[in-house]
Amino acid sequence: MISPKRKHSKARRDKRRRQTWKIAMPNLVPCTKCGVLAHSHRVCKDCGTYNKRDVLKLAE
Repeated sequence: MISPKRKHSKARRDKRRRQTWKIAMPNLVPCTKCGVLAHSHRVCKDCGTYNKRDVLKLAE
């Protein structure tokens, strides 16, 4: 089994590991119809539109 030649410090180890746990902010864009912030390329949950077209019929 291969062993490392030298001990890696905790800082070096943690620098490598911290990149995988970053939380990305969701890409929120204003809806073209109602103006509520929503995820891009998804149906607006407030008014039910996608790409300037009514997709869902929401009960009011």
